Amino acid sequence: MKKGLFFAFTVAFVATAKADEVQVAVAANFTAPMQQIAVQFEKDTGHKAILSFGATGKFYAQIVNGAPFEVLLAADDETPAKLEADGQGISGSRFTYAIGKLVLWSADPALIDARGEVLKTGNFRHLAIANPKTAPYGAAAVEALGKLGLLANLQSRFVQGENISQTQQFIATGNAELGFIALSQVIKDGKIASGSAWSVPANLYQPIRQDALLLAKGKDKPAAGALLTYLKGDKARAVIKSFGYELR
Repeated sequence: MKKGLFFAFTVAFVATAKADEVQVAVAANFTAPMQQIAVQFEKDTGHKAILSFGATGKFYAQIVNGAPFEVLLAADDETPAKLEADGQGISGSRFTYAIGKLVLWSADPALIDARGEVLKTGNFRHLAIANPKTAPYGAAAVEALGKLGLLANLQSRFVQGENISQTQQFIATGNAELGFIALSQVIKDGKIASGSAWSVPANLYQPIRQDALLLAKGKDKPAAGALLTYLKGDKARAVIKSFGYELR
């Protein structure tokens, strides 16, 4: 074997030998950006992120009960903090990777006005929200409706999704005429990709700080640490920002 070919083979073998996989629990609102980030992460590091998407509250229960996740990308900051305090996460590894925005969205381009007045006129039968007990965006929706003084009047119209992805599906398929979801689910190139929307004012709900956490099962996994580092880098942050999130 020629010396150059042998060297190239050796480098490729070493890179492959060091490549690792990481099991990642990802909040449903972060599905699209994380899918993009995972592809680039593998290209740049050789490590592969195995992604599972769902509601943050359900991930908490699964992690406490021994699920094999090594990194959590939550839809809030409370769940990671609790897992860290309980010894399920590595102390000092937690950080905010994105700050989410709540939006009222409809697949109907004419239904939602620029000020969200449709909520007061009640020109709809069903309003979709994510389960507020397990999904932070659902909790934010309930909080916003409460501050608007509309919660009592609209609760009977709720169609509740297990997570924010299912909530969006309810709206997209017409099972609910409108609903509260994450801005990241309907934004493209800085604009709402389809339908109509009202960006809920930030003063109507607590900031949706989404924290990442290295879980106990990922403590000695090279890919787990590499992924958390990658999320802080320019490439990942550019993707996150492109989906309408704010960055710290």
